[in-house]
Amino acid sequence: MTPLIIPVENQVRELDAKLLLACVAAERGLPVVLGSRTFINFAMTHLPRGLFLAKSLRSISGKLMGIIRGLGHQIVAWDEESLVRYTSPEYYSWRYSEDTFKHVDQLFAWGADDAEFFTTYHGYTGVPVHITGNPRIDLLRPDVRGYFEPEVAALKARYGDFILINTAFSFVNAFVPSLNLIQHDRSGQTFVSRTGMGMSLPFATGMANHYQALYDAFRDLMPRLAAWFPNHRIVLRPHPSENHDVWRQIMAGCPKVDVVHEGNVVPWLMAAKVLLHNGCTTAVEAAVLDTPAVSYMPALSEVYDYHLPNGLSHQAHTQDDVRRLIGEILDGRLGTVAPETRKRFFDRHLSSTQGPLACDRVLDVFLASGYADRAPRATPASVWLKAWAAGQWRTFKKRVNRLRPNHRNSAAYHAHRFPEVSADEINARIARFGALLGRFGSVKAELVSDYVFRIHDPLAAPRGVGSAKGHDEIEFATQPDH
Repeated sequence: MTPLIIPVENQVRELDAKLLLACVAAERGLPVVLGSRTFINFAMTHLPRGLFLAKSLRSISGKLMGIIRGLGHQIVAWDEESLVRYTSPEYYSWRYSEDTFKHVDQLFAWGADDAEFFTTYHGYTGVPVHITGNPRIDLLRPDVRGYFEPEVAALKARYGDFILINTAFSFVNAFVPSLNLIQHDRSGQTFVSRTGMGMSLPFATGMANHYQALYDAFRDLMPRLAAWFPNHRIVLRPHPSENHDVWRQIMAGCPKVDVVHEGNVVPWLMAAKVLLHNGCTTAVEAAVLDTPAVSYMPALSEVYDYHLPNGLSHQAHTQDDVRRLIGEILDGRLGTVAPETRKRFFDRHLSSTQGPLACDRVLDVFLASGYADRAPRATPASVWLKAWAAGQWRTFKKRVNRLRPNHRNSAAYHAHRFPEVSADEINARIARFGALLGRFGSVKAELVSDYVFRIHDPLAAPRGVGSAKGHDEIEFATQPDH
């Protein structure tokens, strides 16, 4: 049976949602390979031909997608970041590439706005775009968010009434310094880093300057919050790609402030009294969860600001505004933004907040497309061999780079983004989903290699004739099936 291959880049942000998708797929007859994006990419040359779910369409993924297609896998994709984006056409050159679009068979959109954005890209190839919503939104729905209740209860017991602050300053405070948006070579020349590949230098410079101003303003604000609200703890969650030590140093003198990078943000949003941010996707998630949010906007830019999360938040332009708005929320005098505002944004940007889960809508497309009934067509032996050699060489280089401190492929950065997780932990999460939804009773996870799991349902009825192996028999292969 054709496996669905689901890579996860940032564990705290993506794993729970993609695990729910994996459970739905396994229940409906598609076995899944789920795990760290780095280690799934290492394994691609050994996996049986399957359906690869890509999380972005950037030009830096073009070579890897070519390898994946050359090995005989099919590729479907969504853009994990496109729910929240700036308005400049330069978003296309940064996040999209003709070299990646040409490898994709189907696209999945967060909502109508996202779908329209796909189809108006000049490199769009005409492949189907499905408005299914994203599994990350499934986790926020009233019928699913109970999955996080144990964490919510633990957080409330640990922190009491707390203010949650989410930062998103990886453009100027990256965990790996070479991934800050603007870099300088030995001669002093300015250039755009790998993070901003596709942006023009003037645009990237303006973006970096805008985010530096916001970053500086937040650094000045944070210690003041502790003094303003002495009866509340403050929890600061930096972006997964940020340098968290900077924030720990800034807040070191504030005993009631915790800098934390633990677990999915959803239970933190559910437990918090208010969210403070600027341009964070978490503000969209907070709006779905009915958690009030304040966007601190001391510097404004029509081009560089992210209007969706800021529009779903009360907007503060000064420190006094922040103090007043958070105070009113803590006192119960102010709640979320107006219902009509939320509805207007949700209708345009978010599908599947009601009705079938986004996960089930995605699986409906997969099954209607016949992915469960047939394996992808084998590529010619010469194409496969070239892709296999390129994949092996790519893996070798990246494994060497894992040994290099401060490299973007370093083991330390991987551990920061994808901490080790056991099969027992994954099975415990599956059991929680199952108890909540009355599903997935026989879905199981097994570790198949470092950071990579097989998710399957041995009791699911086999579908189709696409593979000589049973649907629960995903195996690492070493030879193509020609």
